[in-house]
Amino acid sequence: MNDTPQLGIGIGWRPEIADTVEALSGVDWVEAVAENICPGHLPDSLVRLRERGVTVVPHGVSLGLGGADRPDARRLADLAERAEALGAPLVTEHIAFVRAGGALTASPVLEAGHLLPVPRTRDALRVLCENIRIAQDSLPVPLAVENIAALINWPDEEMSEGRFLAELVERTGVRLLIDVANLHTNHVNRGEDPAKALDELPVEAIAYVHVAGGVERDGVWHDTHAHPVTAPVLDVLAELRARVAPPGVLLERDDDFPPAAELAGELTTIRETITAAAAVAPPCPPAETGTGAGTGVVTGAAVTEEHAAGGIDAARGRLALGEAALLSSLVAGTPAPEGFDPRRLRVQSRALAAKRAGVVAKIAPELPEILGEGFRPAFLAYAAHTPMRGGYRRDALDFAESLLIERRPEDSAARRRLTLWWRERAASRPPRRATRIFRVARAALAGR
Repeated sequence: MNDTPQLGIGIGWRPEIADTVEALSGVDWVEAVAENICPGHLPDSLVRLRERGVTVVPHGVSLGLGGADRPDARRLADLAERAEALGAPLVTEHIAFVRAGGALTASPVLEAGHLLPVPRTRDALRVLCENIRIAQDSLPVPLAVENIAALINWPDEEMSEGRFLAELVERTGVRLLIDVANLHTNHVNRGEDPAKALDELPVEAIAYVHVAGGVERDGVWHDTHAHPVTAPVLDVLAELRARVAPPGVLLERDDDFPPAAELAGELTTIRETITAAAAVAPPCPPAETGTGAGTGVVTGAAVTEEHAAGGIDAARGRLALGEAALLSSLVAGTPAPEGFDPRRLRVQSRALAAKRAGVVAKIAPELPEILGEGFRPAFLAYAAHTPMRGGYRRDALDFAESLLIERRPEDSAARRRLTLWWRERAASRPPRRATRIFRVARAALAGR
């Protein structure tokens, strides 16, 4: 892993804080959500940062490398295109599944709209390894994959998180993006010791580290990325630095953005935490160069494992059934699969619905404007029985359509506005601006 780029201290670039990120001092690099970037029309802010020599790393959220299906070729091509457009030294994704169902289960495809944990089993590991190799072969730069936060435990897991990651690195040579906030989340929610995970995983494979805030409610830690970084998360960062000097550390913030001074203060705290931990840490051993963790060498035992129990296609089939049953319970209201904690599934289901409501309100701000205080309860009621079927923009249209079918909202003027909104966006070609203005004016006049 000696060719891992040295990134330094960075922050997640988001459109809402683009100006702030540009003005912050001491930012060596930024990370941008890959799906929010158009390669042919890069945001001016990112262009200026690149011209200043600031590294930009695309961070994918939709590949679903932990899903039962092989990675979608179009999504991989899109991620590769963004890496090339940004001149990125690497790209990152998640060890998670985001959709389930389809041909492997002869059932409709369900979208989670969120990152969900894969079971730490031999089947899931075999599938994940092949999916990562497919992705590695399709990308122009190295890939790093991130551990995720989870509210739920899979029954009958066969490995700890650290062992699962170690075997993944050993078989594929993939780099790791270690999120210390997610290690803390899994400590609170799943009783997993962050120090044990750090002891087991191959720290020499770390490409960089995420640090983020969250909040605890009713004994459950929610990895919100919308709250300040807490002391326990910084403690995990210090534990990691005691074992290895990470090539990069990045502050993530996705919502409820604080003033620039507060972001700068959090970056300073991260630097101080790393410096203090380095001062008392023993010298870091050199990265391994032989066989074993971090080399990408597939051992004979691993080869035997990957062809056991009916082969990779059989493993995909078994994983597909498990993931589809779990996701159906979370987004379609079907019974909890055997072995899962129904209470935790309800917490996760509510969290998924709340995230859907928040994202839809962002990408379709007219909906909460039209519906007022009734938007959120109406959307949560809709989400309780209607899974996503094509991303958040489609979700917004489907939600509006469901209201109109029920002749809602009850206020006739609001219903006319919602009807116009839906018609304009559901059409194959959105009407020109002048036409839209005319329609709105006509509706307003008709309501007088």
